[in-house]
Amino acid sequence: MEKDKIYQLRTEATKIKPILNIGKNGITDSVMEEIKKQLKANRLIKVKMLKTSAEGEDIKASAEKLAEATKTTLIDIRGSTVVLYR
Repeated sequence: MEKDKIYQLRTEATKIKPILNIGKNGITDSVMEEIKKQLKANRLIKVKMLKTSAEGEDIKASAEKLAEATKTTLIDIRGSTVVLYR
């Protein structure tokens, strides 16, 4: 994806609130289904991850796995908030 598009999506993402919180159970099948449903409806979403949801990994590694599993583009990681785009 080109840099201009990513920059535009990051700017757009600042205006939206996290749509989903991933807790200590981590990335479960039900979380995956909800993310896919929200992506279909909104195309750009924010997901907030608890530090304990990373299962021993850092947030970046978990976010990359999440993006790969949902076939999305990882746009941004700010603290524990991840922005995904399809």
